[in-house]
Amino acid sequence: MRALIISLLAALSLSIAAQDDERQMVEFTPDFRFNDGIFLNFEQVKANNPISKAKILTSADYNARDFFKQVFENEKIFFYDPLGMRQELNKEDIWGYSRNGILYVQVQGNFNRVTYVGNISHFVADITTYDRRYYGSPYNYYDPYTSPYYYRNYSPYYSPYYMPYQPTTASRNEMVQYMIDFESGKVIEFDLKNVEMLLMKDPELYDEFMKLSRRKKKQQKFLFLRKYNEKHPLYLPKD
Repeated sequence: MRALIISLLAALSLSIAAQDDERQMVEFTPDFRFNDGIFLNFEQVKANNPISKAKILTSADYNARDFFKQVFENEKIFFYDPLGMRQELNKEDIWGYSRNGILYVQVQGNFNRVTYVGNISHFVADITTYDRRYYGSPYNYYDPYTSPYYYRNYSPYYSPYYMPYQPTTASRNEMVQYMIDFESGKVIEFDLKNVEMLLMKDPELYDEFMKLSRRKKKQQKFLFLRKYNEKHPLYLPKD
């Protein structure tokens, strides 16, 4: 239901923007600036049509450098839609935002700067990963050679010295590289499998990449990402 609400709000915003004017599409360059505001979904990113700061209901100082940080300290985001209706969304349902023309995308509740923008974009995120481990006392072991009837006054299947390993979850933070496919809006990890998948859209580059050894692929995957973007420039609406 929440996804449907976001889609409807974004569609309404894009429809009204399209009626206002036909904006010129320009090739993305480092000088390009995204309009400041909150992007409900990726369609708004492609249209460069966020919910502007002026339409966000907040107690934060609109002129503060950390305006968006203050806004996202709350789990609920309030704003006016294009029809002037007050809307409410969970922070986790928002795609990202733009500040000073720079694009930020949400991963695991944190907003990460998209440092390289193109038809295949690239960014790095600090994420939390979880490993399931087992713990217990030094006596947490099972001896298959011990008879279960050895211990008197206990159930034949119970040893007072045996305690099963207890599962626990250990967490750690790590930096993970991601890509954004501007055609589909998918955010995927920057690994060989995904690079190969995206390069398949350009058979010439794909064949060139697949001829490399695995070691060379790892070394040159970002180079091929750049090659792809040079052959297939990204076009976005000019403000």
